[in-house]
Amino acid sequence: MFESAEIGHAIDKKTYEAELPALRQALLEVQYQLREQANFPVIILINGIEGAGKGDTVKRLTEWMDPRLIQVSTFDLQTDEELARPPAWRYWRQLPAKGRTGIFFGNWYSQMLQARVKDKIDDAQLDQAIESSQRLERMLCDEGALIFKFWFHLSREQMEARLKSLADDPLHSWKLSPLDWQQSKTYDQVVQHAEHIIRRSSRDYAPWYVVESSDRNYRNLTVGKILLQGLRAALEGARGPQPAPHAAPVAVNLGTRRLLESLDLGQALEKADYKAQLAREQARLSALLHDKRMRRHALVAVFEGNDAAGKGGAIRRVTEALDPREYRIIPIAAPSDEERAQPYLWRFWRHIPPRGQFTIFDRSWYGRVLVERIEGFCSQADWLRAYGEINDFEESLVEHGVVLVKFWLAIDKDTQYARFKEREATPFKRFKITEEDWRNREKWDQYLDAVEDMVDRTSTGLAPWTLVEANDKRFARVKVLRTINDALERAFARDR
Repeated sequence: MFESAEIGHAIDKKTYEAELPALRQALLEVQYQLREQANFPVIILINGIEGAGKGDTVKRLTEWMDPRLIQVSTFDLQTDEELARPPAWRYWRQLPAKGRTGIFFGNWYSQMLQARVKDKIDDAQLDQAIESSQRLERMLCDEGALIFKFWFHLSREQMEARLKSLADDPLHSWKLSPLDWQQSKTYDQVVQHAEHIIRRSSRDYAPWYVVESSDRNYRNLTVGKILLQGLRAALEGARGPQPAPHAAPVAVNLGTRRLLESLDLGQALEKADYKAQLAREQARLSALLHDKRMRRHALVAVFEGNDAAGKGGAIRRVTEALDPREYRIIPIAAPSDEERAQPYLWRFWRHIPPRGQFTIFDRSWYGRVLVERIEGFCSQADWLRAYGEINDFEESLVEHGVVLVKFWLAIDKDTQYARFKEREATPFKRFKITEEDWRNREKWDQYLDAVEDMVDRTSTGLAPWTLVEANDKRFARVKVLRTINDALERAFARDR
């Protein structure tokens, strides 16, 4: 879930100063439009790693916008007055009026996260707190509120470097608190529980935005642009009390590095190495599927990727060492009339295997946030909502013992073109290439954005994505097999 927030996004000073004036002007304009229309309040929830610059970003927002229309509230230790009332009371009385903006530090997510890290509550109580927050947010949105939820992220190394820098700076060392140093010791627990909270509480009406915070310029511009786009969409579509939609993409492209572009697509295997490793991994898979511990689990493998990325070839290498009775391949195409009459996850639920069985999905439920999103087959509200629904779906599978592995096979645009031309020139491969493939190629950048969003929103500890460098088919096939085998072995080890 935090992959794209640890790859080193950065904005140089010249670019930052060039973009800032227009952003400030636009933010002021929407803020005054919000005041004039007064159709809904804006609630901004600030969360994240300590030392990630949360306060600095909020300070910049109050400088860029009219601070008279912004109320910043901090919820640290509860007062006696607050302790005497239901927990939500302290938040309700600080809610901004319509036409105004409230920024909440130490909000309900901060409280539940710290309580879980300190073992004051267990996992079940954490889930109850998340569900309670969802009911609150749903009610606020139904009443017209626009909610933004930000997680400011740093890797462990970045956090420790930031804390050391602050400690060594006499002008800023006062900003450090015992909580800052404590989190440096509990970083892994914070990230683990934060991922759980974000995954369970990101919904279409109040989605989370994970912001890489190692570079101040990138962090501040990203937050500003998300707010601007979300406010513009809400103001353009406001019709009185109703959930206001978000228009900002999940990942804002500021012309810096992308997750998929950071992959090393030049990785390759020589033919001899490929044959040896392929045989070894196929034998390993066969042994694992026949292991008696497999009776406690089912195996589901999801294959997604660019057109011509080699999904079919990778699937064949997975299955060729197995008895056909040991697996099922489910090719996913356009839904049938029967499937259209049901919720979109229905057609996938009916193919989930029982324990001891193996099912391969050639394309999957991720079509909702990929092709359906790009081609306009569903509304923006539909595909935004789908991230949370998919995470819930996958969680229910994993909790029941399903070993779920998800692959995105990635190739570059030149490799795809070469494979398209090869298919056209090869009679027995010509059926693989269609006019739709060429048309989809024209939307390469749109699909790239959608894939980035998909990985950021649905790569979780329970069901992580494996990004497969597939320019070299041999390398990709071995990586797929090895990933499946490793996942099975980890599941078996947890059974002990």
